[in-house]
Formats: sequence, structure tokens, C-alpha cells
Amino acid sequence: MIVDEIVSDYIREYRHDAREEMRFFEVQRSPSAAIRKAALCELPGGKRHPHQRRIPKAVLEQAEARLQAIGRKLANAGDFAALHGLLEGEIGSIKGIGALTVYDIAQRVGAHFGKAPRLVYLHAGTRTGARVFNISGDSFDPRILPKAFSRLAASEIEDCLCIYKDELRGSAHVRTARRKSRCTVAVRQRCSWE
Repeated sequence: MIVDEIVSDYIREYRHDAREEMRFFEVQRSPSAAIRKAALCELPGGKRHPHQRRIPKAVLEQAEARLQAIGRKLANAGDFAALHGLLEGEIGSIKGIGALTVYDIAQRVGAHFGKAPRLVYLHAGTRTGARVFNISGDSFDPRILPKAFSRLAASEIEDCLCIYKDELRGSAHVRTARRKSRCTVAVRQRCSWE
């Protein structure tokens, strides 16, 4: 697949579900409810997001307690980068919480507070996809990618780089078989497990 095809496939196969997942956190009745659902990694049906399925519930509850304690700071963060930094500082040191979980929770909390990523954050599988473009570090400005990616928001690029990392590397894996077996509505595999 070429980059234009990959971006088109992402839009067709994943965009709607990704937006619906974020909408779930956006419409929570209160900041504390949004923080709770985000930190416990709950999906609309009450199940845990597959990215965090292996993290013990007690670890996620510890993360939630810490985030509830700084709820006002989270709400007042100037942008997603500041919000992500607060989360990293507050829960990044908890054993069992890695970069992917920090990002996922920040994205969920950010959806509630109207703060979306402007940069593409690298972790797990996303880092693998970004290497194809000789990108490293913790985050990058999406404008450095090929023009085809301009059709995607930064969070969608993060998703796309991870989902299509094998295709981007020139792998012969068959996308349709993986999509049907690994991704379902609101429970899609976006990145490799931490």
C-alpha cells in the first residue's frame, strides 16, 4: 500500500470508531466521571480498552485517584501538551503504567475538556510506524510527514502509524484479515501492547 491508500483506508475503516470512542468521554456528565472512565480505561459498554487489558484494576484505580486529586489542574491545562505533561507527571511513575496508557488516558480526558493533540505522540507501535519516516523522539509536528497525512488529525496520525506500521515498512501482511480479527467498533487495536 502506498501512503495515500493507507490514509484513505484509515479514514474508511477506523475514523468513525475512533471519533465515537472520544465522543463517549466528551459527553460524560462531569469532569470526575470523565476522569474515572478515562483512568479506568472503560469503553461505552463498560469493558476495559484492550490496550490496558493486562493492567491490574488496582493500578488503574491508583491512577484514577491521583488524577481525581488534580482534576481542576487537568481542566485548566492550556492545551493537550500541558494536559499530557500533567498526566505523565502524576501517573507515569506508577508501576504498570507506560507511555501508551498515559497517552490514551490523556486523550480520553482531553476529549472531555476539549483538548486534542496537535503533535503526534510516539509510543509502542506508533514509534515503529514513525521510524519509516526517520522520525524519533517522544512527539513530532505532523506537518513533517508526507502530504497525504494532512487529511488526518494528529491523533488519527498516531493511530494510523500504529495500525499500518507493517504496511509502512513494506510488510506483506494482509490488512483485511487483521482488521476483521483484531478491530471491532469502539474496541479497535490502535497500537501494540505496552
